[in-house]
Amino acid sequence: MLISRRAAVVSALAAPFVGKSMAAETSTVRFGFQKGDPVLMTAKAGGDFAKGFEAKGVKVEWIEFQFGPPMLEAMRVGSVDLGIVGDTPPIFAQAAKGDLMYVAAARGAPQSLLLPPGSPLQTIQDLKGRKVAFGRGSSAHNFLLMVLEKAGLRYEEIQPVLLGPADAGAAFSQGAVEAWSIWEPYASLYNNRPGVRTLTTNREIGEQFSYVMANGNFVRNNPILTGAVVQAMAGVAEQARAKREDVAALLANATGISQDVWSRALNRHPLEIMRLNEGFTASQQKVADRFRAQGLIPVDIKVADSFWRPTA
Repeated sequence: MLISRRAAVVSALAAPFVGKSMAAETSTVRFGFQKGDPVLMTAKAGGDFAKGFEAKGVKVEWIEFQFGPPMLEAMRVGSVDLGIVGDTPPIFAQAAKGDLMYVAAARGAPQSLLLPPGSPLQTIQDLKGRKVAFGRGSSAHNFLLMVLEKAGLRYEEIQPVLLGPADAGAAFSQGAVEAWSIWEPYASLYNNRPGVRTLTTNREIGEQFSYVMANGNFVRNNPILTGAVVQAMAGVAEQARAKREDVAALLANATGISQDVWSRALNRHPLEIMRLNEGFTASQQKVADRFRAQGLIPVDIKVADSFWRPTA
């Protein structure tokens, strides 16, 4: 059912790393993935992504995680080599002195601030004093801080309710929280329910990015392979953009969330992997400074110290 990606993978692996041998580098690359990640799930599904690396003597392994922070913890201890996470987990990992590196960027999935049925809230300023659910250290955490900045509110002027998506969804449905900061596909899963409203999204507040993260030792020991991974993932993302409905069907089967929900979510998803540049460094430094200003990370960090600068 899913797209054939062989041509894109071969092309992606070829340039600018054509002619460079991986023989001196590792024989295995371990990807951390989440079932809702459209790029890595697409890469995993058909097998051609792995075959492109196997042709160069590198075996691909897949390790599943429920969300970003546990993946980065596994990456920190060397159990995982690479994976994609939102903008916030790397900040907490770097603040905890984890040896991780940013190796590529992705345009982030849409984020939404949802209101339950019957909510009296009309503006983001109305969040003052309200119970707002979000996952600590997640991209939804950063989105909420961005919303508060826009409204001129301080973090201590709301009532944070720290919940993962499943528990937050239950609290939201039961009326136990008054707003919910959440990413896709959960926003699309809930925002069509009777009475649920979207107060704002990151389209109105400001763009967020996701990042391909890697274990620092892996990158230093495998620079050619790391570059090839970035190129191959960019090729997969490009094909996923052209076959969104196929990807929606794949993710629906993997997650149990209906295909129509995934279709709505992916229609708003940029599906793009990009090389790092100074703009991403500046954007991510703002995220770090935002969390530091609220006392949510214990130390100042310079995100540029963890950005990969390939010599190729």
